[in-house]
Order: sequence, then C-alpha cells, then structure tokens
Amino acid sequence: LATDEIATKLSSVRTLASAKENGNKLVTLCSACHHVIKRVNEDMKTDKSTRDKVNNYLNISEDYKGEVEVLHYLEVLRDEIGFDELAKLVKNPLTGRKIGAYYGCLLLRPDKVMGFDDPENPSTIEEFIKALGATPVKYPYRTECCGGYLSLDNKDKAANMASSILLSASKHEANEIVTACPLCKYNLEINELKSKVTVTYFTELLAEALGVK
Repeated sequence: LATDEIATKLSSVRTLASAKENGNKLVTLCSACHHVIKRVNEDMKTDKSTRDKVNNYLNISEDYKGEVEVLHYLEVLRDEIGFDELAKLVKNPLTGRKIGAYYGCLLLRPDKVMGFDDPENPSTIEEFIKALGATPVKYPYRTECCGGYLSLDNKDKAANMASSILLSASKHEANEIVTACPLCKYNLEINELKSKVTVTYFTELLAEALGVK
C-alpha cells in the first residue's frame, strides 16, 4: 500500500506523459481509473509543488504539466460520435428492456474536476441506453456510492449500500442496471440476487446492440 502522496500519482503521470508523447487524448473505460487519472492530471496542471516533485522523480524527457485531455469513453460516444449517430449503428436494438443507469460517485464528483455531467441529475448514461433502443429508468439511488471500496474491510456495510441501490432500481421497474465501473459492477453483482436486478457493464451492452457480442 502506497502511503506517499507523490508515489500514488506516478503511474497515472507515466500514462499521461505517454499519451502526450503520442499526441493523443487519453480515453478510459473504467470510472475508477478515469477518476484517479483525471484528478492527478488536475494536480499536475494546478499544483506546482506536486508537479515539480513528480517530474523530478520520474525524470522523463519532457516535464509533464497536465496537457493531455482525459476522457471517459462515454464522453467520446456522447461528444465526438454523438448518440444520434450511435443509434444509426445499432443492429440489435434492445427494445423492451428497462435499464437503469448507475453512475455511482467516482464518475461525477468532484464536479469541478470531473466535469462529466450534472452531479445531481445526470443524463449521459440514460441517453446511451436510449440510443441502444432500450428504455432508460431513473431511480433515486443512481448517483449514490455502492460501497465498493469497503467490500474487503466492511462487507456488511458494502452489501447494504449495494442492496439499497438495486432495490431502488427494482422499485422503479428496472430489470437491469448498467455501470461504467468494474468495482461497482463486482459489488453490485454479488448482491443482485436480493433484488433480481441484473448488472451489466456498459461496453457489454454496447457490443450486444452493435452485434459484436
């Protein structure tokens, strides 16, 4: 376990610096990874002390100063491809399926750094669901933490938090929920039997609708 604050940032900055060298944006598929990398990127932009320490330690060819744009793949679908265009590519519409979006906490907060969507009333994943032909279901717990980070230290607490989310979705007639975080998916899946709501990763849903699953 890394307890040095600078040490916890090094792998993220190596990845960011590599993306910079290739002249690319950095696109993530995992909300937890996205959260960490984007917050580290913000530190490298705004905190000179952190920036100097990290660059001195890594000794890379050119100092990294937070130049890379970090995007979640859902942002690419929304902003660079467009959900209307995505809908045109669907081969197997998910018609008749009632799917709830599960955002969790890492994708949306802190809002000023993540800038993904409205942290209290997001709509991106619902628009994604609709583009695939399914019916999006909104439910109160879709932006609540699932307790994934507690799943080793406090299993009961994590189970209660996950169950509250699944039961909330079930009460609003969602048959399944879709998430963009592997840790959330794991924690929700091990508790899904209590609610009979299945849990799907967003790329699985995408692959199914596009006919590549």
